[in-house]
Amino acid sequence: MNSGEYTYIWQAGDWPRWRVDLTELAEPMAEVSRAQGLLAGRLADVGMALRDQASLAALTEDVLKTSEIEGEQLNVASVRSSIARRMGVDIGALAPVDRHVEGVVEMVLDATANSQAPVTRERLFGWHAALFPTGYAGLSRINVGAWRDDASGPMQVISGPIGRQRVHFEAPPADRIEAETRRFLDWINSPPKEPPLIRAALGHLWFVTLHPFDDGNGRVARAIGDLLLARADGGTQRFYSLSAQIQRERKAYYDILERTQKGSMDVTPWLAWFFDALHRAVDQAQVTLDAVLAKARFWRHWATTPFNERQVKLLNKLLDGFEGKLTSGKWAAIAKCSSDTALRDINDLLARGVLRKAEGGGRSTGYELDASPLP
Repeated sequence: MNSGEYTYIWQAGDWPRWRVDLTELAEPMAEVSRAQGLLAGRLADVGMALRDQASLAALTEDVLKTSEIEGEQLNVASVRSSIARRMGVDIGALAPVDRHVEGVVEMVLDATANSQAPVTRERLFGWHAALFPTGYAGLSRINVGAWRDDASGPMQVISGPIGRQRVHFEAPPADRIEAETRRFLDWINSPPKEPPLIRAALGHLWFVTLHPFDDGNGRVARAIGDLLLARADGGTQRFYSLSAQIQRERKAYYDILERTQKGSMDVTPWLAWFFDALHRAVDQAQVTLDAVLAKARFWRHWATTPFNERQVKLLNKLLDGFEGKLTSGKWAAIAKCSSDTALRDINDLLARGVLRKAEGGGRSTGYELDASPLP
């Protein structure tokens, strides 16, 4: 059967017998493996404490971005606090955390830290229930911790305004889900026949094509991909975030998914895109590690200098990548202090050479870290 005789790949007569051109993928896979090796080499030299900080940064980004892809904005401080508490990493005062943040964190950490454990129906139901602790997705009541039943019609991925909506994909009907997921789980828990990176890409694609839940399928699919990548790495910590890279390339991600799900069982183009995105995610992890090391150098350099609690809080925000321009007004708002107190804090840091005035100017003065005294 060729792809012209059906609409979606799950309707193909040879579904799900994936076809892959290993010759075409050999170089992209080798490049990813080389990048992973370089990152692992650097991490081996930095010590456990800094590895924990690098993992905390990667996992925080992963949780934020896997939700952002679906249009959900989580609170950065809450996510970071939730992960730090579970990892036993000291980040100072912890921010309040709600049930929704905890649920996404639980799923992402379970996929990584327990990657070698079998992926079962009950485990996936647990992940799904953690994502939707109230039983609602937005204002809609959904089946939580259970496969979808299609009571409201077929499961479709659509876009556009009501009345002019475009169907990008329609998933297998609900009466096939039990058998389809059983076959998927048998595959994921069996001894691997494919190279580990190919297995991770196929697991992501296969699950998101089944779309077995009322909502949250993309997040669970990305968690499954992360679990398979963790199995490939043989570790329990993540140091790069594929979800963050997918968010940066969101349109390309949805485009390649749609083409693949409407194509043949030759999924080589999907795998090539996945490996390229993964390579860029690993390269971005090098930038994150640079930032972690720079933060460690900063605090070593100023270790004997007394700072008040507000100054420590704002300096850490700058070190973690403060977005926009830090002004005295923003300092006062974040530190919950008066404008006069904020200005005294800033002037003290200017006098010590910790901060400097940012170039540019405008209506209000901005401030940035002065990196010149650092080794």
